[in-house]
Amino acid sequence: MHSFFAMMARMKYIERWALMHNVDKENISEHSLEVAMLAHGLAIIAREKCNREIEPNEVALMGIYHDANEIITGDMPTPVKYYDNDIQEAYRRVENVASHTLINKLPKYMKTYYEPLFFQTESKVYEWRIVKAADKLSALIKCREELRSGNQEFKTAELSIKKYLQEMKMEEIDIFMQDFLPAYELTLDELQRV
Repeated sequence: MHSFFAMMARMKYIERWALMHNVDKENISEHSLEVAMLAHGLAIIAREKCNREIEPNEVALMGIYHDANEIITGDMPTPVKYYDNDIQEAYRRVENVASHTLINKLPKYMKTYYEPLFFQTESKVYEWRIVKAADKLSALIKCREELRSGNQEFKTAELSIKKYLQEMKMEEIDIFMQDFLPAYELTLDELQRV
């Protein structure tokens, strides 16, 4: 018996933004789907507009599993996770152990298909960078949704995430933010007319 997929089903129990008041709760299952869709879109932009040799479907799969290790570790709040270099390095090791634990819940013939979705390699650095950008875009979208709902708790997070995205200096992000991000401010009726 193998428990990998039963473990993946538990992503819906891990809540994000644990230290902050949320008008709308978000779990890592919902977040991972959004990251996968955003990463896929960013990868298409990278391929078509930025002349990058990249496979969008592969990047989407990486997005699906990018936070899967949080099934074991939980969602570490950003202020704690990035407090200093020692904590960052220690948490990277914890995430690595958690990812290996999950991969080991697969039969041997499946492991090689999933390892590239859990572990960064030198040949896929840019793909993982796109997944990180998608992760940050998802967080920015969440912050703006909370702010539109009157929750000022996300004001500082929105500013720091926007700054992080700008500092990534990726043309794909700029194109997405110009062409797609404004639509998130529209109502359903307005979206149907665009």
